[in-house]
Amino acid sequence: MAKGRSITYADAGVSFAEADRATAKIKRFAKQTFNPNVLTGIGSFGAAYALRSGDFKKPVLISSADGVGTKLKVAFATGTHDTIGQDLVNHCVNDIAVQGAQPLFFLDYFATGKLEAGVTGQVVKGLSVACRQNGCALIGGETAEMPDMYAKGEYDLAGFIVGVSERSQLLDGRKVKEGDALIGLPSTGLHTNGYSLARKLLFETAGHGPHTKLPELGTTVGRELLKVHRSYLKPIRALAAKKLLRGAAHITGGGITDNTPRMLPARLCARVKTGSWPVLPVFDLLQRIGNIPADEMLRTFNMGIGMILAVPGRSKTRALGLLEDMKQPAYLIGHISKGRRRVVYE
Repeated sequence: MAKGRSITYADAGVSFAEADRATAKIKRFAKQTFNPNVLTGIGSFGAAYALRSGDFKKPVLISSADGVGTKLKVAFATGTHDTIGQDLVNHCVNDIAVQGAQPLFFLDYFATGKLEAGVTGQVVKGLSVACRQNGCALIGGETAEMPDMYAKGEYDLAGFIVGVSERSQLLDGRKVKEGDALIGLPSTGLHTNGYSLARKLLFETAGHGPHTKLPELGTTVGRELLKVHRSYLKPIRALAAKKLLRGAAHITGGGITDNTPRMLPARLCARVKTGSWPVLPVFDLLQRIGNIPADEMLRTFNMGIGMILAVPGRSKTRALGLLEDMKQPAYLIGHISKGRRRVVYE
């Protein structure tokens, strides 16, 4: 072995000191989400969560993993890192809530080329905020510093969630019936889908920058694109508690067209009336810039509807009233009828 200066991990681009600073921030934000069911959390090789058997007769665990796609690129461009974690948690919460699950715990994966404790702390702060809002414990994850894997100032973020439902309360499509009403809950914007096309249209085709303020949006392009993907857990749980919910579809990648059939049994279709809800200005803007056909828009973006709920037709007024009492805007956007499992626009 050649003699000379010792080569350390820091020389390879990995800083133990910065990792320690990041870990301290992570522990602080994660502990804010803990509840008595968390037995071991940040710092252990594995996190332990106690599922109290007395709470359920036949508990079913429901899990999901996801990311936030190229919405990360907007966070990098604007230097805004405290909302992207909220997007991730809420997206994952919605994905299991539509199957009847109450979230239990969440784990994240954060990877970057050069760790910056300040940025990492902001991302984890967002995770913590959303976990607290959804009654979910942030009990672990992975923070990876990998030189040469990512461009300077960039990172990747993914999440894994576990929830629980009583077996009899699972929403798996079998409860949806002909004549059920479809209720749409509004989105805040693009949520976490369609960003590759949206960025191309706004930044390349139209030539806007993230700090360009557009009158039709009432804000800058960057702020519009970073609007937080909202959680629909509370309205879903409220309707389910009153036995008013038969099915739910989270409108993510694939839009209304591809996601709504995921809650349908065979031989039933969803008839959706276009124009029955207000389309957000950002979608009109994107369609105009790209001259995008209506069917492509409905298959790429949520078009202002982030969640579709199937409720008994005879109970639709009651369901809408419950949502109104919660100050939750909702729109009657269609119904279920016989037919091939798909969406029919009217």
